[in-house]
Amino acid sequence: MLEEKYTKFEKARMIGARSLQIAMGSPIFVDADGVVDPIEIATMEYERGTIPITVKRRRGKKIKLEGEKSK
Repeated sequence: MLEEKYTKFEKARMIGARSLQIAMGSPIFVDADGVVDPIEIATMEYERGTIPITVKRRRGKKIKLEGEKSK
């Protein structure tokens, strides 16, 4: 499961934005096994850590990106 580093508001925003992307035809990064609800699929991606969304947080005068994967 994903580390608890996001607030409930960030989590809701990430899942909501991702579910909209899925509903508009974006590729899915988990095996959905017959699940057709975009919100459920986005939640599955979040729980497995494959959701392709980052969070910008302000820390003083700097902006820090949370959730970026190093390549």
